[in-house]
Amino acid sequence: MQFKRILCPVDFSDFSVSAYEYALTVAEYYKAHLVALHAVELSKYPYADYVGATGDFAHLSRALCEGGKAKLQEFVKKHWRHGVEPQLVVDQGNASDLILLFAERHNVELIVMGTHGRRGFDRLVLGSTTDRVMRKACSPVLVVSNPAHNVMTTGPGGKHRLSRILYCTDFSINSERALQYAISLAAEYGAELTMFHVVESAPDLSAAKAIIAARTEQLDKLISDNPRKHLNVRTAVRCGKPYEEIVGYAKQVQAHLIVMTARGGDALDRAVFGSTTYRVIQLGPCPVLAIHT
Repeated sequence: MQFKRILCPVDFSDFSVSAYEYALTVAEYYKAHLVALHAVELSKYPYADYVGATGDFAHLSRALCEGGKAKLQEFVKKHWRHGVEPQLVVDQGNASDLILLFAERHNVELIVMGTHGRRGFDRLVLGSTTDRVMRKACSPVLVVSNPAHNVMTTGPGGKHRLSRILYCTDFSINSERALQYAISLAAEYGAELTMFHVVESAPDLSAAKAIIAARTEQLDKLISDNPRKHLNVRTAVRCGKPYEEIVGYAKQVQAHLIVMTARGGDALDRAVFGSTTYRVIQLGPCPVLAIHT
């Protein structure tokens, strides 16, 4: 697996700064073409409707796009990294629509995004660009959610590295594609790969032990002998709420990346209460690579 074209949306928030800096390190490692995209959304400008009704709407649109381009140029200059010359794209429209369309038209292999980590009903009412992109994009979406921490891990010469990857599975068909990415990344970086599963409930302690043993055996069978010879693989099974166990284990082992599935449904209950993947993104200690099913 190679990332040859990486897309990083930029809205100039602290969250997008963290995402962009992470995208830079990945682009440098893979010698990939990096695109920094800024979306000018007129809905965020209260006076746009007034100008549209009374004045020169085209002039306003052009001015906002020019201003966005100048700001993006300054942003990229401020966060410059040796060896990476990003392509700058500024367009007008709904941010998630622009991101998804660009990714599809230009065969983007990885989208790196920041998220404000809104939870519960907030996300339903206010909407989330990252939420929609993660559900709709054909390419993997790497989500960086905590600008307060240094999410990048660097080796000699400041080069990007991953030492510990946590792959989470519920043994569904949906999670198989995510496993291929986890294996590829572990092989590429020489990273330790932990195969992780959470048992949500068991009637008693003896039953829990039997289930854990059975699920551990299932984890061992997910990777055949030939690729396993070239990987450093561990397995772990825990009992409890999936997102709590994943977040807790990721903190315990100091994971550098969590690889999970992102399902594409838009059900109301999922939007309000959140899925396991969203909660891990919100509460986890490291970036999450969400693989769309």
